[in-house]
Amino acid sequence: MQPLHIFRYIPLTAIQSVARACAWWLNRQPNKGMLRKVLINLKLAYPQMNDDERLALAKQSVVKQCLSYAEFMKCWAMPPAWSIQQIHTVHGADLLKRAFADTHGTLIITPHLGTWEMMNAWVCQHTELTIMYKPIKEKLINSFVLQSRQALRSKLVPTDINGVKLLFKNLKSGGSSVILPDHVPHPSGGVVVPFFGIHTLTSTLASKMAQKTKCHLVGLSCFRREDGQGFDIYCDMLDHPDLYHADIQIATTALNHEIEKMINRSPSDYVWGYKRFRHVPNQPDIYQ
Repeated sequence: MQPLHIFRYIPLTAIQSVARACAWWLNRQPNKGMLRKVLINLKLAYPQMNDDERLALAKQSVVKQCLSYAEFMKCWAMPPAWSIQQIHTVHGADLLKRAFADTHGTLIITPHLGTWEMMNAWVCQHTELTIMYKPIKEKLINSFVLQSRQALRSKLVPTDINGVKLLFKNLKSGGSSVILPDHVPHPSGGVVVPFFGIHTLTSTLASKMAQKTKCHLVGLSCFRREDGQGFDIYCDMLDHPDLYHADIQIATTALNHEIEKMINRSPSDYVWGYKRFRHVPNQPDIYQ
């Protein structure tokens, strides 16, 4: 048996308790590690906050990032039905279902926000997703995640030019795909546009797909409920005209703005521990 399937037998509450303990330790070290990166990013994204407000938000973010990573392990270990059972409320579900029913295709925009892995099984009840998958270097973890992906009603394609072509073909035929749009791309696959007011390298893949296929764009995010009763999903129809603009700079800027709105629903749930601003023109690496 896959060793990491041990998470199948550990209660979610126990896994979350360990995650909170890890976060407590990380939050004791503001000058290094995850908390340091979170504070750097929040100072750029929310300059209007004072130091105390920013520190409080940063510590909340570290806790929630640790919780999400731990919950991913449980999610990957369990069958899809378990993840579906964890979903308490889906806000805007009709918007997503109408998009799936249309012949224009649907591209789901999923930032690194909340516990996004938890909603995959729910989405795959309603459509067959085409998903880009990049193998993880650690073979044990890769086989663990791959097994979980294959248990869903989805088609996996590589993160290369062939995979991109398959995504385009799928959308043009009225299918559904999903992209995490806020990773830092290779310079050849991005443009420098504002994200929370900071001009930084941003992926153009989602915007190019919208330009060429005129597919529906739907933002999806999944948040842990404060009352401990599972998770809530939010579906946001992204329909600003600039998202389909022929100028890729304008289209990508518009998409970043939509992503900002999704994040501002619950800023502490975003993965601020990621070096999102490591390619800012005419500035040294701010994380050094």
